[in-house]
Amino acid sequence: MANETTQLAVLGAGPGGYAAAFYAADLGMQVTLIDEEKNPGGVCLYRGCIPSKALLHVAKVVDEARHAGAWGVTFAEPTIDVNRLRAFKQGVVDKLTGGVGQVARMRKVRFLQGRATVTGPRTLKVAGASGDTDLTFEHLILATGSSPTKIPALSIDSPRMLDSTSALELPDIPKSLLVIGGGYIGLELGSVYATLGSQVSVVEMTSGLLPGADRDLVGVLQKRIDTLFARVMVNTRVVKVADVGDGIRVTFEGEAPDKELVFDRVLVSIGRRPNSKIPGLESTAVKVDAKGFIETDGQRRTAEKTIFAIGDVAGEPMLAHKASHEARVAVEAIAGHKAVFEPLAIPAVVFTDPEIAWAGLTEAQAAAEGREVEVAKFPWGALGRAITIDRPDGLTKLVLDPKTGRVLGVGIAGSGAGELIAEGALAIEMGASAEDLKLTIHAHPTLSETLMESAEVFFGHSTHVFKPKRK
Repeated sequence: MANETTQLAVLGAGPGGYAAAFYAADLGMQVTLIDEEKNPGGVCLYRGCIPSKALLHVAKVVDEARHAGAWGVTFAEPTIDVNRLRAFKQGVVDKLTGGVGQVARMRKVRFLQGRATVTGPRTLKVAGASGDTDLTFEHLILATGSSPTKIPALSIDSPRMLDSTSALELPDIPKSLLVIGGGYIGLELGSVYATLGSQVSVVEMTSGLLPGADRDLVGVLQKRIDTLFARVMVNTRVVKVADVGDGIRVTFEGEAPDKELVFDRVLVSIGRRPNSKIPGLESTAVKVDAKGFIETDGQRRTAEKTIFAIGDVAGEPMLAHKASHEARVAVEAIAGHKAVFEPLAIPAVVFTDPEIAWAGLTEAQAAAEGREVEVAKFPWGALGRAITIDRPDGLTKLVLDPKTGRVLGVGIAGSGAGELIAEGALAIEMGASAEDLKLTIHAHPTLSETLMESAEVFFGHSTHVFKPKRK
């Protein structure tokens, strides 16, 4: 049994945890980072953001090769080598996680691989392959992330049942796949499998895909989904699944015309739950709310003054970049600096094709809150760059204060929307107005011009859209 001390212990080495550890080390703190994996990275690098985007890139290349026939360039139908595709994905993961591990060593961050148990407000125990370590700390940051949500009725013991983790392992390309849940994870993975050759169906219990996102943005993606997927069933619930040997028999309840269908595989993607059931946490004053999130203040400090919490375990939205930003706030608070987590905009991106991205106030939120806003939209069908890449299926919108023109929210649907949303997030954080966006010269021809042209729509004199300002 080893006994060690550290200024800062960080439990969980995902984008929140390793960002906190690295920043604290940069500020001169003695840091110990703890995780069960051999290198930092967390769900994002090992089983989430990174491997899914690698597969989505492959799917995009396949789709573009098929679409090129419309431009007079014809390729043979792609053949999919699942083993090599799986190896490419794993290579991306190994390169990034190994790189993060190297950066940890360069920063002299002590990395402990093992399972941690909190034993008090200033102590924890790490059970590792090489033995146990008792660790005494001045401060602890909990960054334990989240896991796929499970429903007992859908949790049968069958290799044909997948969650977001096992789906990324690409066990095969099934002839038919049902995605339960029309959120961003289900649609992203469903898009990958559909492009690679599966007949994909999606079932969503609410009235539309991507609940919470503005309907006009979802509408752009919906047109693509309707052609890519075999079925889209909304206002429908799955009430039973059963392994029948050669497939999974699924029973539906709701608007779906077929009440029972058989699929080769079923992917359950109905959200994620926080990993707040940390062994020994009850030995501290840390509080967990009814949804399973650890309660924190603006500095991400818990009810136990020595312990902080960041990332998925500390509340929505469950996004890697939110966790990384919270990491800096928590570390600065520990260092005695004035810091608080109060962003005006946390961008969200759905990496389907076309992508959907938004930041700040959405039109749906404004309506729900009874807030008066003005919305300015620019259709990509009027944009030169979108036409040249044959992707006119896009929309950029600004949610604006009708009196001052201040940018309150930005929404984008279209190819590369995830890259474009950064300008929108910056505009919101800086308190920019529609006039600021209008007067900022954007390079031509680029997709970024849609932000400028949307601002021009607000004033009624967009160059490429005739929509006079209402008097």
